[in-house]
Amino acid sequence: MLRPTGSWVAIATPFTEDGAVDYAGLRTLIDFQVAHGTDGILLMGSTGEATSLTIAERRELVTRAVPMAKDRIPLFAGTTAGNTAETVALSQHAASAGADGLLLVVPPYVQPPQDGLYRHFKAVADAVNLPIALYNNPSRVGVNIDPATIAKLAQLPNIVADKEATANAGQIGEVRRLAGPELHLLCCDYPGYGLILPTLALGHGTANIAGNIIPEEMHEMSRPWHSWDDVVRTRDLYLKFLPLLSALYSLSNPIAVKAALRLLGLPGGPVRPPLVELVGDKLQHLAGLLDTLGVKAKYSATPVHT
Repeated sequence: MLRPTGSWVAIATPFTEDGAVDYAGLRTLIDFQVAHGTDGILLMGSTGEATSLTIAERRELVTRAVPMAKDRIPLFAGTTAGNTAETVALSQHAASAGADGLLLVVPPYVQPPQDGLYRHFKAVADAVNLPIALYNNPSRVGVNIDPATIAKLAQLPNIVADKEATANAGQIGEVRRLAGPELHLLCCDYPGYGLILPTLALGHGTANIAGNIIPEEMHEMSRPWHSWDDVVRTRDLYLKFLPLLSALYSLSNPIAVKAALRLLGLPGGPVRPPLVELVGDKLQHLAGLLDTLGVKAKYSATPVHT
């Protein structure tokens, strides 16, 4: 089964000014990722405002996005819903639509215990013949998937990856120790957690938001390490773009990502309420970083070839 490696970009869901999903804009964003070397796309993650979408919108988004990516770039669809039955149904829809895999976070707000988490993810894994990446994001959902639970889930044949978004970098090592190298380890790029360097020392890449804005740089930063040159490449890119990573997380994701897309002339559109737009000093700071780091000159001037 496909095991995510390198830079997997949690792509934004573009909206029109009246709040509808902008499918022409989505095609442009997927083309942009293909053209700039991204290793894979995560659809309807946190950056995709999945919890702001209706189930009907999510089903249509998968149905229409998969053909845009097919045979060009792998696409894992976020299919977590509020309970196990709805998650299974949406996951089966993604499988029938031709998604390359699934991205599963813990259902928000309910805070199930570890045995409930195991049963939830196993129910989805048993219902589809697709590779599944777990998404451990306790700050968003209120519960951590413990390393022992992840290792137990990794024994299922289609649980292939674990994306960590946690302030506990030690969890990366414990997951690797218990689950072994067959479970691919990815991390988010939130600089407050500082997970990129320790994850690449033990794992396989990143599941990031910055790739919406700097896809080539995140591809290079996220390549697995096989030599000291790989370590130096990641370290130097990370330090160079650390101010941009911080700016992209300056308000709840994807507020700043969508602002940056607009500054580059790429489709993003507004965020859905109750999120608000990036304005004032934070917007000016972000615009300045895109200029001084050469991002605007590189990406707003580069045509996308499909």
